[in-house]
Amino acid sequence: MKFSQRLYEKVLPIWESNHNHPFVKGMGNGTLEKDKFRFYMIQDYLYLIEYAKVFALGAVKATDLHTMGRFAALLNSTLNEEMELHRQYAKKFGITTEELEEAKPSPTTLAYTHYMLHVSQNGTLAELVSALLPCMWSYWEIGKDLKKIEGASEHEFYGEWITMYASDEFGQLATWCIELIDELSEGKSESELVKLEEIFLNTTRFEYMFWDMAYKETMWPTNE
Repeated sequence: MKFSQRLYEKVLPIWESNHNHPFVKGMGNGTLEKDKFRFYMIQDYLYLIEYAKVFALGAVKATDLHTMGRFAALLNSTLNEEMELHRQYAKKFGITTEELEEAKPSPTTLAYTHYMLHVSQNGTLAELVSALLPCMWSYWEIGKDLKKIEGASEHEFYGEWITMYASDEFGQLATWCIELIDELSEGKSESELVKLEEIFLNTTRFEYMFWDMAYKETMWPTNE
């Protein structure tokens, strides 16, 4: 069994919960309230800034030029293409660039990104990939799942999101990361594999928490 398959089986119950979360289901059937997606878009923008830093650390920790180049390309495309698309998409929901730049992260966004960066800065390349992979892999799976719903990819507000993450281009990125974790896990001891598995499990948990945070529009519990 490839290590990626072991990871997939480990987190399958959580992934099923992600697919069945009312936020995700609402995107698929078009019933999700726009204010909830608006909240999500802002927090996801803040998340992407920190996610890009993980790609930068991947380039630092890579030991061959090909892998360095792939991480550098991911960093560039995230900062200069994906985030610009995000800003344009946000306009559909009345979100200005200024609002995105001035937004504050929710507790969940802070916890998730800080955990990823902590693992990435202090761990091995394999640990870094284990931390970033659940987001990329699960979004691809969710995108493909939602695209199967009749009319979902043509929805005025959510169709663009579904189309982007169900695309072959995004799938190729996810596949590369899946193959990379299989390569990096080869020859590792069981204790090392368990650690990678725990990191993957934790960021998969954070994925569920992120959907839940967006659905409930959860910020800090005290008024400031």
